[in-house]
Amino acid sequence: MHIEVMLMDDVKKLGKAGELVKVAPGYARNFLFPKGLAEVATEAAKRRLKKLEAERAARAAEERKAALEVAKKLEKLEITVSAATTDGKRLYGAVSVTDILAAIEANRGVKISRSQLSVEDSLREVGEYEATIDLGHGVLVKFKIVILDEQAQVEA
Repeated sequence: MHIEVMLMDDVKKLGKAGELVKVAPGYARNFLFPKGLAEVATEAAKRRLKKLEAERAARAAEERKAALEVAKKLEKLEITVSAATTDGKRLYGAVSVTDILAAIEANRGVKISRSQLSVEDSLREVGEYEATIDLGHGVLVKFKIVILDEQAQVEA
């Protein structure tokens, strides 16, 4: 015997939010209902779900708009970092994610979290590198990081 429930949120291996699914009564009673993942499929629950979906869509649109505004501030971004080297090419340490985030904040006044930044290579040598900032909602900003020899700049 199964009961019909309406999913209020995505449930792995069961379905997406808003779908009507049949599940065992114990699964619904012990897992889905206490976590707020599903409700008994009534007309009132269906109306409530439609309202929640509309609110989620509006919030997602606002968040995407904010991400696009931040992306405009970051377009054509190039970060230049000077670091001490051993032989004019290899750095003593490495340029860290924290250094890059601080440079972005100083350069453009935008605070980015560590989880949003991805650098493809280890920044241990002088040169140019590609990095990406994921602002969420499908908004990606690619930029260039240039690492220069601290000693060569002093001599120049």
